Amino acid sequence: MGFLADALARVQPSATIAVTNKARELKAAGRDVIGLGAGEPDFDTPDNIKAAAIKAINDGKTKYTAVDGIPELKAAIVEKFKRENGLTYQTNQISVSTGGKQVLYNALVATLNPGDEVIIPTPYWVSYPDMVLLAGGEPVIVEADKSTFKITPEALDAAITSRTKWLIFNSPSNPSGAAYTEEELKALTDVLLKHPQVWVMTDDMYEHLVYDDFKFTTPAQVEPALYERTLTVNGVSKAYAMTGWRIGYAGGPADLIKAMAKVQSQSTSNPCSIAQWAAVEALSGTQDFIPANNEVFKGRRDLVVSMLNQAAGITCPVPEGAFYVFPSCAGTIGKTAPSGKVIESDADFVTELLETEGVAVVHGSAFGLGPNFRISYATSTEALEEACTRTQRFCGNLK
Repeated sequence: MGFLADALARVQPSATIAVTNKARELKAAGRDVIGLGAGEPDFDTPDNIKAAAIKAINDGKTKYTAVDGIPELKAAIVEKFKRENGLTYQTNQISVSTGGKQVLYNALVATLNPGDEVIIPTPYWVSYPDMVLLAGGEPVIVEADKSTFKITPEALDAAITSRTKWLIFNSPSNPSGAAYTEEELKALTDVLLKHPQVWVMTDDMYEHLVYDDFKFTTPAQVEPALYERTLTVNGVSKAYAMTGWRIGYAGGPADLIKAMAKVQSQSTSNPCSIAQWAAVEALSGTQDFIPANNEVFKGRRDLVVSMLNQAAGITCPVPEGAFYVFPSCAGTIGKTAPSGKVIESDADFVTELLETEGVAVVHGSAFGLGPNFRISYATSTEALEEACTRTQRFCGNLK
């Protein structure tokens, strides 16, 4: 009998973290590496948010808090949902955790029994299937259209069984940046109305990062009849450049929120008190910097899409949101890299790109759909332009 839990054999380490670590190792060894693997804005946390955290420290707000969030933050989240999403919650319907990932994990641990199925559309954030497996459930992967990266109502309906408990829904998407229009979302919610046993876990982390006049909507907003079986998940990491502050939150039915608090009480307990007060300011203070940051992101998106589509064998669709592109590298499969290695998969492509040109990206098969790769354009325009130039050169040197 082995010492480590059998459950660990069912999951893999995060591919995005692995790529980031590999890039750091190469940099430490003196290589010139451009890391485009991490989904982290390069903008600094806004000054008003940092000031709120400093004030909290100076005011002595450094003690334990309520397990799943201070009342002031829960009230700010209630107001945010009402103001931006048209969703009405009470504070006992709000959960605050150490990042959005913990919110999702708490909900899965609190609800899944062995054999319960969770539908996950591709391409998916790398952690979704593994969190389901760790919680004892079974991920059911539904492949999206390879050009739009969106699932159809028919595909969703076909995947639902009597054992389906959750649909995990992410729009705008990590890794593709694809976002569902209100009409596309309504078509999916119409399917869910036919299956009352299925709940919706909607990951709205990239809500504010949409471009070209795209209008964001969330499932419980589009279909109020799903309100009682929807967990609407969000956080301050991306739009507010607060990845390291580790604050995620959710609104949902009170009984589910209470169960999630029980899980959190026996794992991490409360999120960082200082980060919670900073999040109050993030949600309640000025939002003026978000449109300004989005203009920068949009410019970077357009640059990357244009340059990648000029690389031999690469096809890059234009995403509606987030700060990722998810180009296909199908045109490079079967070709030989400068090292002599024949590229047989997207994993081979990104490995050779890193070794040859020092550009670190993540292979699409880690997100459940390939042959593709993910680039995060949440970094400087100069770095992106250089990375795309190197990618063009690499693709041009394939034989």
